[in-house]
Amino acid sequence: MARALIGRTVRRLRSERRLTQQALAVRLGISASYLNLIEHDQRAVTASLLIKLGETLGVDLAALSGRSERQLEVALREAFADPLLAADAVPEAEVAELAAAAPNAAQAVLALYRAWRVAREDAGGIALPSGRRVLLPNEEARDLFDDRGNHFPPLETAAEAIAAELGVTPAEMNHAIAERLRRVHGLTVTVQPLDGALRRYDAAARMLTLAETLPRESRGFHMAFQLALLEAREAVEAVLADAAPSTPEAGMLIRIGLLNYVAGALLMPYAAFLDAARSLRHDVEALAARFGVSFEQACHRLSTLQRQGARGVPFFFVRVDPAGNVSKRFSAAGFPFARYGGSCPRWVVHTAFSQPGAVQVQVAELPDGTAYLCFARTVTRPARMWGDPKPTHVVAMGCGVSYADAVAYADGLDLERSRVGIGLSCRLCDRPDCRSRAFPPLEHRLALDPKTAGVAPYRFETRRG
Repeated sequence: MARALIGRTVRRLRSERRLTQQALAVRLGISASYLNLIEHDQRAVTASLLIKLGETLGVDLAALSGRSERQLEVALREAFADPLLAADAVPEAEVAELAAAAPNAAQAVLALYRAWRVAREDAGGIALPSGRRVLLPNEEARDLFDDRGNHFPPLETAAEAIAAELGVTPAEMNHAIAERLRRVHGLTVTVQPLDGALRRYDAAARMLTLAETLPRESRGFHMAFQLALLEAREAVEAVLADAAPSTPEAGMLIRIGLLNYVAGALLMPYAAFLDAARSLRHDVEALAARFGVSFEQACHRLSTLQRQGARGVPFFFVRVDPAGNVSKRFSAAGFPFARYGGSCPRWVVHTAFSQPGAVQVQVAELPDGTAYLCFARTVTRPARMWGDPKPTHVVAMGCGVSYADAVAYADGLDLERSRVGIGLSCRLCDRPDCRSRAFPPLEHRLALDPKTAGVAPYRFETRRG
């Protein structure tokens, strides 16, 4: 729980419900003066009072965790730190207050900033060789999954209905899906060489062709995706309609993401997967073996286990390529990903590339003292032919250190002494002695002195709001 944020969060939720401090205090069974101290972060909140707050305000514990406010803070700091805005420094206290007390206004500021960035890039002539302007809908799709905590109850229900009709164990799932495609939908599944594709569906010929280069677990996932396309369309389209994407491209990206979600939920049914995750203490390789899925698929599924009344450990999930590009990310753990620029080179997400195939573990501490148990491993896809480099990514997950006892990767770690200080990105990090810094922070002035050479590549004057 982010204690520095929960007071403002409680105050905002109370104001939105038009409750006075006295009225809310009476419902909680505490004094108005005690509630006032809570709202000003001068008193900690006990677990029992936290639960009562959630019930009284009609929100789940995730809404009280400060996760959304913390993500808003990061995005606002990035916007206000952009030197091209030529704006005066905005104190951190004001950024935090805006994120917690006026989240709708904060979102409006961010929407204006993103629109300005697009306009700036468009005016600057950033275009494809064909002359078409580059407008990426992936950010809109990513925001939807972030806003929903990467959990979609209607899609879980749709996947459970299909799984109930199949009625098989995880070991039999691939065969059962292939048989259902054949028996119910008249589809023949074949495995053949496919030039430049992994899956190809020919509706007229009633043929689903999978590339021969796909490993077994990937073939199962693609068949599950096809079944979701045929049988979960109504649930997917309902979620998509509610999302109201701004462009057809964004809509298609979201649609594919939702179908992938259904496929994962079908191969790894919620209750069975949650029970297995708890009994195996979130050992991802063991989970992948039990359900016949890949390491990445098991990680992705772990990040979705946020059903009300049956929550799993809140994990964040990220997939990064060797150049540091983030191709996928979800955060139920409240990890504040930076939207623009790279992430910290000291983070295990990047160091995992040095030991391919091995799970790397790190206790990462952010500048505000928040710590996460992180683990990461490379995943490699098959090459198309000899000489073609195999696509390699790092898949990483993490959770707050308070959940470490439930995770096998924490065994043997000293959660305090083994912490590694990381930042969100070099441009937002205030650590003055980091030898891995790529460039100076935007909020501070450089302190250059030719007579002195330090261990860090940049020296700067810190200033606080």
